[in-house]
Amino acid sequence: MRAFTVADAVAVTGGRYFGDAEGLKRAVRNVTSDSRTAGEGSMFVCYRGARVDGHDFMADCLKRGAACCLAEREPVSEAETPCIVVDSTLSGVAKLAGWYRRLFDIPVVGVTGSVGKTTAKEMIWAVLNRRLRTHKNRMNFNNEISLPLMLLEMPEDAQAAVMEMGISGFGEMTRLAGMVRPNLAVITNIGDAHLEFLHDRQGVLRAKTEVFDCMEKDGLAILNGDDPLLRGYAAPVKKLTYGLSEGNDFRAVEVENLAEAGTRMRICHHGGSFPVQVPAFGTHLAYAVLAAAAVGWALGLTDEEIAAGVAEYQTVGNRAKLIRAGGVTILSDCYNANPNSTSSAIDSLCTMPGRRVCILGDMLELGENSAQLHRGVGRHAVEAGAQLVIACGERSRATYEGAVEAGGEARHFADKAELIARLKDVIRSGDVVLVKASHSMAFEDVVAALEKM
Repeated sequence: MRAFTVADAVAVTGGRYFGDAEGLKRAVRNVTSDSRTAGEGSMFVCYRGARVDGHDFMADCLKRGAACCLAEREPVSEAETPCIVVDSTLSGVAKLAGWYRRLFDIPVVGVTGSVGKTTAKEMIWAVLNRRLRTHKNRMNFNNEISLPLMLLEMPEDAQAAVMEMGISGFGEMTRLAGMVRPNLAVITNIGDAHLEFLHDRQGVLRAKTEVFDCMEKDGLAILNGDDPLLRGYAAPVKKLTYGLSEGNDFRAVEVENLAEAGTRMRICHHGGSFPVQVPAFGTHLAYAVLAAAAVGWALGLTDEEIAAGVAEYQTVGNRAKLIRAGGVTILSDCYNANPNSTSSAIDSLCTMPGRRVCILGDMLELGENSAQLHRGVGRHAVEAGAQLVIACGERSRATYEGAVEAGGEARHFADKAELIARLKDVIRSGDVVLVKASHSMAFEDVVAALEKM
């Protein structure tokens, strides 16, 4: 990162400084909330967690060379100084991140949406990094706690940045985008995610599009034109659309799954076209490719550079991993789930040869329509071509019911332990198996059990 002084941090956060005058001159070379990574030149941010209070580690971090701490309470001894005390470390580090972002006169891409944010972010990074030294969030560190720390990791020589922004309620996007200040904003879709807090898709649209309140008038919106709510959205900035349907500025045609070899397609835009191949499985990847192509084109990259960047894309975490083990093909996509992402994964599964089996767990934060949405996923699985639907979890009983209503073969297991114990009874050699559920269900355990069969 670009170093700044403790005095700079005091001025930006408006906090109260505790320590001697020499401490104000110390250089801050990294910012962290993990005491294990705090060392020489660190600013240690003291968050209060459900089980751990960062304030308990102040003295230890400073002893190991940290430049200062950002805290919510006054130090109890000199060993806890230098220290900047603010009312809220969350808002304090947000102020610092927003100030730090404004030190860089570079294009910054903000990525949000109900589904596919991390995939789109990684694809955009792969494309931009072909020409520009591009900074990005690690993993899916995209919320009010982790995003400011990701901004503060931006290296001094960065020529561009792509920052994923994840929200679950109204006002959050304004706070995140207020830090990020994107020049380009990508919205992947408006789906049935966080409905417990956002109520319906119109609420999701309203929350996501808060991003435009934090953009200059010469900014650019890059929107999924296949999404019914985004297609006609009148953005207050210039707009490009992407999708599989006609009428989009960037369109994918001839999309073809190649199993382990990835996914192939042709990108059409502005009267021309070019082929790309992604080293990952799933027709849904076409949308991430298109978003990346639009961003790359807007920032001056050639078609050849875009195609080369797409070819270097790598998946993150348990997203759409294709695993062959014990005579079974496993599509491990168990990082997270909502009705839209699950239906997309089912559609990709149903392009593959073999008996198609869906192992689907609970989808969380769907609000009062949870049962209806689970039931719809079960119906969709059967209608898309799944030959066996295995539902697991209390909420997923409705998934089972939906599959049965659609005339499909289905099983329901009350919990993960029961499911794992019965896998050998329901899965057979030659099956291609999708495993998907919300992250808290920890369905990577199911994938591990399938690999050992």
